Amino acid sequence: MDWDWRSELDTWLAPFLAALRHKTRSRMCPAYIAGLMGPGDRKSIQPMAARTGEASYDQLHHFVASGAWDAAPLETVLLTEADRIVGGNDAWLIIDDTSLPKKGTHSVGVAPQYASTLGKNANCQTLVSLTLASREVPVMVGLRLFLPGIWTSDPTRLDDAGVPLDCWDYRTKPEIALAEIDRVRSAGARFGCVLADAGYGMSASFRQGLSGRGLTWAVGIPYKQKIYPADVAMIFPVTGRGRPRKRHIPDVKSVSAKAMLETAKWRKVSWRRGTKGPLSASFAAVRVRVADGPPQRIRDMGAQHLPGEEVWLVGEYRSTGERKYYLSNLPADTPIRQLAGAIKARWVCEQGHQQLKEELGLDHFEGRSWKGLHRHALMSMIALAFLQTQRLKQAQGKKKNRRTTATADFASD
Repeated sequence: MDWDWRSELDTWLAPFLAALRHKTRSRMCPAYIAGLMGPGDRKSIQPMAARTGEASYDQLHHFVASGAWDAAPLETVLLTEADRIVGGNDAWLIIDDTSLPKKGTHSVGVAPQYASTLGKNANCQTLVSLTLASREVPVMVGLRLFLPGIWTSDPTRLDDAGVPLDCWDYRTKPEIALAEIDRVRSAGARFGCVLADAGYGMSASFRQGLSGRGLTWAVGIPYKQKIYPADVAMIFPVTGRGRPRKRHIPDVKSVSAKAMLETAKWRKVSWRRGTKGPLSASFAAVRVRVADGPPQRIRDMGAQHLPGEEVWLVGEYRSTGERKYYLSNLPADTPIRQLAGAIKARWVCEQGHQQLKEELGLDHFEGRSWKGLHRHALMSMIALAFLQTQRLKQAQGKKKNRRTTATADFASD
């Protein structure tokens, strides 16, 4: 950073400091965020305090780990700033999770579980993340710790880590995500479509929760997700004996998403231009009804899910030979290029995760408490939002300079 970023940071943080409403905390907050943004490979409290010299280790540790202040007002300011930076009807709200590998067993939420960062099971903490993004610019607006059952079944452990009582009950990642979406919406942040990978998209209650909130969504699903054709009809089964059936059943069996697209027409689609040219893959899309309605016994097949909402089933055939499957409730007249663009827009959140870890030390926090981890995550997200404003400002400045140069060249001709 070769510009006077510290003075700009202090100015930009003004609404956050006003939300803290405390003189000492208003001094610690900029010092902590400056420590995250400053030089040095390690962004835990002790080396940050040593490098900046603005506050001692004890002061910074007290601020982030034990000080009596409410993070909610700062989270609301962050959402306001994120909406100003990238919000709008063309913005995406991306749901994902990110893992923080850990040693030991005492850090809140740590357990052997799937680590998305490593692509395998490992001892780690898992955070459900929400990213507001547009124009390939991600701004992280939510990080909430997922507590595995080994934690929620141990009240002593929860109490020792300072987990709030209203978070003691086990909640799935999709349940945490829906609660976070409600928080984002209540703060007035604007977005047009919710995106998520198959870890969330495979949850019928998650998809139904989004639709029930009137939201547009596009999510990944496993290839074996059961699907009905869009024109499935509900009929009364004909019985040769016994009492007449009182419940309708589908007139066809559900099949897997993979089987549904076997005979579909695949075509090459480019969704945007990358640094090395157009980004493209083969896609197929058909209208279907998801087999996520109420379960009901159907003939000799036992309990089966009835047809649910009519949506798009989209398949992606990558150059590697890998196939991926998605569902979306985008309108029935949506062009396949727009469907592909929505599906692929999710990947920008990975850029946000990478920046939070590599540039701002999200995974460097050494405390063990719920409060400390979430406050450190909040400071990291505020720092990322500031950096995104600066990057956009610099990009706009370069565009203006190019236009000015072009105008001058034209005038000189």
